Amino acid sequence: MICLAGLLATVSASPAIAQARDFTSQEQRVVDLTSAAISLRSVRGEGNETGKVAELFRDALLYAGWSADEIEIVPVDDTAYFIATWQGRDASLGPIVLSAHMDVVEAKPEDWERDPFTPVLADGYLFGRGASDTKFDAVQAMVAVMELRQANFVPERSIVLAFSGDEETTMITSAMIAERLRDAQLVLNVDGASGTLDEETGEPSYWSWQGAEKTYADFELEVTNPGGHSSAPRDDNAIVQLSAALARIGAHRFTPELNDITRDYFTKAAQFESDPLLAAAMRAFAADPADKAAVAVLRGNPAYIGRIGTTCVPTQVEAGHALNALPQRATAYVNCRIFPGHPKEEIMAELSRVADEPAMTIREINPEYVVAAPASPYDAEFVGAVTRAIHAAFGEVPVLASQSSGASDSMWYRALGVPSYGASGTFMRESDEYAHGLNERVPLANIGRSLEYYRVLLTELASQ
Repeated sequence: MICLAGLLATVSASPAIAQARDFTSQEQRVVDLTSAAISLRSVRGEGNETGKVAELFRDALLYAGWSADEIEIVPVDDTAYFIATWQGRDASLGPIVLSAHMDVVEAKPEDWERDPFTPVLADGYLFGRGASDTKFDAVQAMVAVMELRQANFVPERSIVLAFSGDEETTMITSAMIAERLRDAQLVLNVDGASGTLDEETGEPSYWSWQGAEKTYADFELEVTNPGGHSSAPRDDNAIVQLSAALARIGAHRFTPELNDITRDYFTKAAQFESDPLLAAAMRAFAADPADKAAVAVLRGNPAYIGRIGTTCVPTQVEAGHALNALPQRATAYVNCRIFPGHPKEEIMAELSRVADEPAMTIREINPEYVVAAPASPYDAEFVGAVTRAIHAAFGEVPVLASQSSGASDSMWYRALGVPSYGASGTFMRESDEYAHGLNERVPLANIGRSLEYYRVLLTELASQ
C-alpha cells in the first residue's frame, strides 16, 4: 500500500522539481503524479515496482472521490495491470477505453546525466525514465478523467482506464486486458501518435492520430554442419552459407504499399516537409506506391523507409565453437516490422525464398509476445471528434493519420476487432524524442491544453 500524500509530498519537496510552483493546481497534479510514478522503478525483473505504480494511481483516484470497488489491480508474475471503471448511464453501450502502460525499459544510472528514476524538472522539461513513454501521458489522461467526474459530467458510455504492466517486454498483461475489454466501443491509446512542435518557435505544427502499426516479428535463421578441422576446409561452411543468405536478405526490398492511414499521412505530411525533393516524393508515393523514383527517395531517408512497407533486418549473429575448427552451427536473428495485412508466415516464407539456402532453417521466436492485427478503420466520426478536440485545445492545427513502425498495446485490441487509435495529447519537438534512450524527457508547457483536449474528446465520445 502506497501512502499517496506522503509520496507526493516527498517528490514535491525535492529541489529537483522546485520550479513546478507556477502551474495551475491541475497542472501541478500532473507534474507531481508523473514525478512520483517516475521515481518507482517499474522495470521487468527483480525489484519490479510496476505494482506500486498501480497503487499510486489507485490512491490518486480514491483521493479524487472514486470508490474502491471501481478500481482493480491484478498481479501477474512480477508485474500487475490496472483497470478503473467509471460506469456510464447505459451499461449496454461499449465503453471508451483509455489505454497506457506503467512499465518502462531499463535505464542504467551510470549512462545518464541524471539518475533515470529521480524525477528532475529543469528548463521546462520533466526528465526521467518513463517521462515520455508513457507515465506522463497516462497521468494526463487520468487527471482529465478526474476533472470530468469532479465537474459532475455523467457519461452515457463507461470510461475505463486500462494500464498494462509489461508492454515493453512480454505484453502478457496487454493481451489479458484486451480480452477483458473486447466489448469496448473504441480504445484511445495515449502511448502512440501525438503532436509535433515547431523546432524554432515551440508552437504546435500538426497533430497525428495513429490508426495502425506494423507487426513485430523475430526470426531465427540457422545452418548446421558436421564441422571438422580448420586445416581441411569444405564448401559447406555454416558461417559462409549463412553469411551469403544474410547478404541476400539485407539487399532484399519488400513491395512498397499503402493503406488509407498511410495515404492520408503522406498526402498531408508533405506540406510540412522542408526538403522539396522529399515532399514531392511523399506526394508521388501517395498517388502511386509503384513510383520507383519516389520509392527510392523515401527509402533513402531513415524517417520514411519504415513507413512504405515491410522491413526486415539482421540484428544478431552467433557462430562457431573454436578458432581452429570448422563451424558446426551458425545462427542469426532477423527482426521484421510487417505492414498490416500480411501474416507473419507469409513474410517468413519470403525470407526463406530470398535466402535461397537449402541448408538453412527458419523459425519465428517468441511468437506469443506479438499478434498480427489489421489497421483500425478510418472512422469519420472518430476523426471528427479528435479534430474538434485538438482544435478546441490547440487551435486550428492540421490533423494527420499515421501508422507506427513500432508495437503497442493497440495491436491486442485490433486483433480482437476493437478499433484502437493512438491519440496522445502531448506535443513535442522531434528533437526531444528520447523515449527508450538516454535522458528521456517531456516538455511541460502544454499540460493545460492537453487536459482540455482529453476533456473535450471524452465528453463527446462518451456521450454518443
